[in-house]
Amino acid sequence: MKKRILALLLASAMVLSLAACGGSKTDDKTDGTPAATEEAGSKEAGDTALADKKVGVCIYQFADNFMTLFRTELENYLVAQGFSKENIKIMDGANDQATQSGQIDAFIAEGVDVLIINPVNSSSAATITDKVVAAGIPLVYINREPAAEEEQRWADNNWNVCYVGCDARQSGTYQGEIIADMGLEKIDLNGNGKVDYIMIEGDPENVDAQYRTEFSIKALKDAGLEVNCLDDQVGMWDQVKGQELVGNALSQHGNEIEVVFCNNDAMALGALQAIQTAGRTVGKDIFLVGVDALTEVVEDVIEGTVSGTVFNDHFSQAHGAADAAIKYVKGETNEHYIGCDYVKVTSENAQEILDMIK
Repeated sequence: MKKRILALLLASAMVLSLAACGGSKTDDKTDGTPAATEEAGSKEAGDTALADKKVGVCIYQFADNFMTLFRTELENYLVAQGFSKENIKIMDGANDQATQSGQIDAFIAEGVDVLIINPVNSSSAATITDKVVAAGIPLVYINREPAAEEEQRWADNNWNVCYVGCDARQSGTYQGEIIADMGLEKIDLNGNGKVDYIMIEGDPENVDAQYRTEFSIKALKDAGLEVNCLDDQVGMWDQVKGQELVGNALSQHGNEIEVVFCNNDAMALGALQAIQTAGRTVGKDIFLVGVDALTEVVEDVIEGTVSGTVFNDHFSQAHGAADAAIKYVKGETNEHYIGCDYVKVTSENAQEILDMIK
């Protein structure tokens, strides 16, 4: 049974919603409490045995808003557990796999004790794994999940390799449910009996983008809604690109667009700019959803200028990645998949989420 990263403290209503949510790779869950999470972390706090251990961290791109939150929390948590800050090196892959591969080679040559990697391209995971395992260095993948076949290789060979992150299928499902829960009567502004939408995808190489795209629409269909895709474009997680693509789509399709799905909040922020420039109003004549629960977007949900988003728990993921790395450094093992849950963010709970992340 896969381990479950213990969720952060939410209000009681949110805790109940988490207990009921699905989308993880297994129905088996080990529920925990925030107190247990803090206690587990405190046991490692200041561990002098970790002070001289070297951690290499590769991030696909520093410019990504969500990964900025993630890497900051990861570094702070590693230091709190006893690692020396000077022994934690975090590299910017600049969204280029060749650049990141060179950084990984440098970490291997340096002889780091553990590697934490957010791959530029998930499809490169097999090559990355082979070289890191050959060097005898344990490896923790984060945020961008390798293919199931790759994860099976880790288990088949009993390698010290694992993935820590949330199942992107759940985030896509939650996006679709946010829209479906509004009801066709509210969504179907043009009266054709369908949900007419545009999709702004992240990196097509990334499994999160693939799953969010697929499962957001699947959720609409599962709710019995008929859908009509007016446009599907790749925004590469970028706010400026999101604004450009949505602006173009609004010029082409005009009032036929009822819903804008964005694979992340950065692109949703760009989409909102385009929507407002076009004289449209979210919640009145168009609807908009994203993923990540960036502070600005959660504030927009509260104000009603974004229909909803999905909290991508960087706290739990960063702590889970660090805890897995610590176990490897200490000669222990991990499950090969360590998962967590997303949280649906709507006007009903947005203030609670905002209070937690600010």
